[in-house]
Amino acid sequence: MNTLLQTALELAANGMPPLPLRRGKRPFGNCPQCTGSACGDRPHMKAAGLCQCPRPCHAWAAATTDPAVLTSPEWAPVWRQAVAVAYHPGGAGLTVLDLDNPAAVAWARETLPSTRTVSTTRGEHWIYRGTMPSANRVRPDVDIKSLMSYARWLGRGTGTTAPLPDAVRALVAVKATVRSASHAITVPALAEGGECRHRTPVYLERGIAMAEQRITQARSAVHTTVYRTFLAVLSAHGRCGCLTDTHIARLFTAAQAKGESPRHCTDAWTNARTALGV
Repeated sequence: MNTLLQTALELAANGMPPLPLRRGKRPFGNCPQCTGSACGDRPHMKAAGLCQCPRPCHAWAAATTDPAVLTSPEWAPVWRQAVAVAYHPGGAGLTVLDLDNPAAVAWARETLPSTRTVSTTRGEHWIYRGTMPSANRVRPDVDIKSLMSYARWLGRGTGTTAPLPDAVRALVAVKATVRSASHAITVPALAEGGECRHRTPVYLERGIAMAEQRITQARSAVHTTVYRTFLAVLSAHGRCGCLTDTHIARLFTAAQAKGESPRHCTDAWTNARTALGV
C-alpha cells in the first residue's frame, strides 16, 4: 500500500481527518472547477453552489476519516501523485499555531502555555485541544489553523496537548477588529428616486436580527447558511444604502461564532453581492 495512504488511514483511525497534498504543499483539485487552483483554493465554492462536482471538494473540505473514501478508486491516482499528508485540525477538535521562524517560537514560549509541539522546516506547530476560526498572519510569521483549514502532518510531536488558551483566541479577535476598522464595506445606493422601505429603523433591525438568528441556529452546512443569509439580506436591504458597517459587522460576528473565518465571511459577502449585482 502507498506509504502516504497508510499514514492517512492511521490518522483517520485516530479521529484526525487526513487529505493528500501535491507538490508545494497545495491541495489537489478534485474536480474540473478546482483543477490548477482555478477556484482559488476555496472549498466554500461548493457550499455556495459554484461547484457541482459530486466528489469531495479539495483542501480542508476533502479531509475525511472514512477509509472507504480514502481508498476509493477516484482517490487512487491522487495518492500516487501525492507528496505529503495533511489533516483538518478543526475536524479533530484541535487548533494548530503555526510558528514560522525562531522569533515566533520564542514569542510563544514567553507568552503561551506549553502544549504538544511538532518541529517544522522553519519553526514549530503548537497544538492545542479546542477549535476556533482559522486566520493567517495574526502576528508576524504566526498563522492559526483550525476550522476550515489544514495543516501538514509532520508527526505526533512531543508534550501533552493543552486546552486552547484565551490568548490564542484573542489573536483572531484583534485581527478582525483591525481589519474591520481599516476595510470599510460600502453598499451602492438606489438610483435617484428609488423607494426605501427602511426609513423606520424597526424594519431593518428586524431583518438583521432574523439573519443573525438564522446563522446562529444553523446545525449543519454552516457556510451554505451564511452565504444564503448574506444573499437574503442584500436582496432585501442592499440597494438603498441603509446597511451600515455596524449591521454587516453583526452578521460577520454571528458567522465567525459558528466557525467561519474573517476571510470566508468577506468572500461569501462578495459572492452574494456579485450574484445580485449590487
